[in-house]
Amino acid sequence: MTGSALTSPPITRIGRLFEALQRENRKGLIAYLTAGDPSPLHTPGLVAAMVRGGADLIELGVPFSDPIADGPVIQRGGERALKAGTTLAKVLEIACRIRAASEVPLLLFTYLNPVLRYGLDRLAADAAAAGIDGCLLIDASVEEAETYVEAMHRHGMDTVFLAAPTSTPRRIKLVAQYSTGFIYLVSRTGVTGEQDSLSASVAPLVEAVRAATGLPLAVGFGISKPAHVADAGRLVEAVVVGSAFVRLIEQHAENPALETRLEDFTRELKSGFGAMA
Repeated sequence: MTGSALTSPPITRIGRLFEALQRENRKGLIAYLTAGDPSPLHTPGLVAAMVRGGADLIELGVPFSDPIADGPVIQRGGERALKAGTTLAKVLEIACRIRAASEVPLLLFTYLNPVLRYGLDRLAADAAAAGIDGCLLIDASVEEAETYVEAMHRHGMDTVFLAAPTSTPRRIKLVAQYSTGFIYLVSRTGVTGEQDSLSASVAPLVEAVRAATGLPLAVGFGISKPAHVADAGRLVEAVVVGSAFVRLIEQHAENPALETRLEDFTRELKSGFGAMA
């Protein structure tokens, strides 16, 4: 399951997940949380709760001070994580702790600036050693992605790129060329955040990307309810939920039952796939 014209990495936990989903005729739930929110010590337990609730893949968000694609909920999560001392290096330490207890696929979700400051090849090597399976650079230009993709693939990491309703045919072709693991479809333009319904632009985007690649597709941005999960699951192999999880963490950060609430909410979202018929 590869889409890059460059040397593709060996199949990762992400690739094996999508193979299993296809084999078992089921859909995947991808859960995003900001690493270090409300503190770095909390994150491994929160991830474990999501996995118990049925999350199939975890996106570990790296907090960043200028998150241009994040809505207010995730921005506040990033601010809390930064105040708690979370850095890119700390996120890799968190990933090590998650990996010591779990084989859940991990996707590093970050902006380009922290990666450049850390060092591209250094990050690829350190992230792979930490047990991370792939990387999504939210603001990376796919037109200039070859150096980044080469570094990640050299260390056995998947590269996931975004396609949006505004993506041109050329951009979709490049996203298909450079992505491995899966392609992340942004359901609408704008920033992340919970919405009342799935955007009407999703189906045409899915059709356009399907014409360019055989890679699995996941839809995110604005999905926060089981009904959204069902609607998106009819179109793609996996559904991404982010802001709804971060909001729950924000609301219950001081609650000893936070992990239980997160597990229950994950299970509730996953139940949406049962309503797809």
